Amino acid sequence: MSKVRVISITNQKGGVGKTTTAINLSAWLAKKGKKVLVIDADQQGNTTSGLGLEKNDIENTIYDVMLEESSLTDVKLKTCVEGLEVVPANISLTGAEIELIGKEEREYILKKEIDKIKQYYDFIIIDCPPSLNVITINALTASDTVLVPIQCEYFALEGLEQLLHTINLVKKRLNRHLELEGVVFTMFDARTNLSLQVVEEVKRSLGANVYRTIIPRNVRLGEAPSHGLPIHLYDPKSKGSESYELLAEEVLEKEWK
Repeated sequence: MSKVRVISITNQKGGVGKTTTAINLSAWLAKKGKKVLVIDADQQGNTTSGLGLEKNDIENTIYDVMLEESSLTDVKLKTCVEGLEVVPANISLTGAEIELIGKEEREYILKKEIDKIKQYYDFIIIDCPPSLNVITINALTASDTVLVPIQCEYFALEGLEQLLHTINLVKKRLNRHLELEGVVFTMFDARTNLSLQVVEEVKRSLGANVYRTIIPRNVRLGEAPSHGLPIHLYDPKSKGSESYELLAEEVLEKEWK
């Protein structure tokens, strides 16, 4: 059996397609026969609800894991996709940051929990909050790689530099095995020159770490979460569904390298 890959999906900027990527990449990997666990580490709980669960009715979440009161096995739930499980989140996670102040080895809580269960999965994907807080640091410490969704817009590169700096800091201090999985462009609009310029600029500075697949602006992708479905179940023939399938194939390609 190939080694499990733990991938954090992160960008400190909100609204870049991070959760959309977490939901749909996970769902496509599961559809392709992989055993996948997606960890919703964002207090908004959008990955949880985007996979068909009523986040506010869930009793035990990632919050209980971070406080070391439950294990991942206790809180994970089945989703609407076969082979895909989710560790849910909701607004209760907001308090974790404060409750973890002063706690010893607080950066390693998630890693210790993931280490106990990772042999049962091919992929563990963590949807991080849109900020560089203790939860994000936990995710990066527990991960093999970081996947960064970038919106094709003028300020995209500014945020990327800061994020790469954080990844390097975590690598130096907490997780020397951490690597950049790659950058994936989201919300691409082929009609604008700006989108094309951003893509070219990032490719110039990052080279091989940029995914070939580009996720377009797509109405159906935006609608799917409100129906609690990943895009391949909501509208399998949409451009958004095709793009995330291609991204999943690229991620699987890397698995064999």
